[in-house]
Amino acid sequence: MNYQQIACDVDGSLMVVTLNRPDKLNAYTGTMGAEIADAFQRADEDDGVRAIMVTGAGRAFCAGADVSGGASSFDTSGSHGAGVFASAGQRSGRFVEAIFNCRKPSIAAINGAAVGVGITMTLPMDIRIASRGAKIGFIFARRGLVPEAGSAWFLPKLVGLPQSLRWCLSGRTFDADEALQGGLVSEVVEPDALLERARQIAHEMTAETSAVSIALTRQMLWRFAGAPDPFELLAIDKPMSVERGGHADVREGVQSFIEKRKPAFPGKVSQDMPSQYPWWPVED
Repeated sequence: MNYQQIACDVDGSLMVVTLNRPDKLNAYTGTMGAEIADAFQRADEDDGVRAIMVTGAGRAFCAGADVSGGASSFDTSGSHGAGVFASAGQRSGRFVEAIFNCRKPSIAAINGAAVGVGITMTLPMDIRIASRGAKIGFIFARRGLVPEAGSAWFLPKLVGLPQSLRWCLSGRTFDADEALQGGLVSEVVEPDALLERARQIAHEMTAETSAVSIALTRQMLWRFAGAPDPFELLAIDKPMSVERGGHADVREGVQSFIEKRKPAFPGKVSQDMPSQYPWWPVED
């Protein structure tokens, strides 16, 4: 797919997705959403990619939806509003599902303003770090809208209900330090160190870990975080552990530990997922 509104590069085992409308502060459109979805699906299918980093070109991460259509920017009876909500592209998948279902971990490197969909698009990602000076806002109530992109589900899981209510009901913008205090981002770093720090985190997650284990672990954590009890999980994790116990990945993990060396896991996400995966209903 030839991208128009993002850039996508693979650097070693890291895919770098850059929101690429700097003259519009990377304002979101349906085209951008479809391109993000396509990039994450490509990463999911490529065994050479171990992690994804998402950032913005220029001085913003994403300043929200493109409102250049004026007061009717969200009215889908017009071409501009239809374009904001459209999901155009070869795969026509929505970016939330693509990010959430991706078997590779993702990091949002929030390099500037992240407002509205500009911040909600990061919630299905696994780690968020922000540059000092970044401004963030769940501003939907101030535009007559509601939280979108599944954010009313994701945000309370990440920061708790009281903090979610405070941010969403006020609709105000806040700085990176408040985002750190509230648990939305895990680190605040100087702007010129942001991308390097994101790369370091990606390396930490992938340098000595099994790609299959990472794929399974992130889905287990996300999907069972709100379960009312552990019993459905217990019905899955034991047989999965038993099956994985006979895999070459586990033999390598134990042998490398004994030999005090870095592991070289042979397992591939494309072909070595256990029989229990996926354990949730999958739509055709």
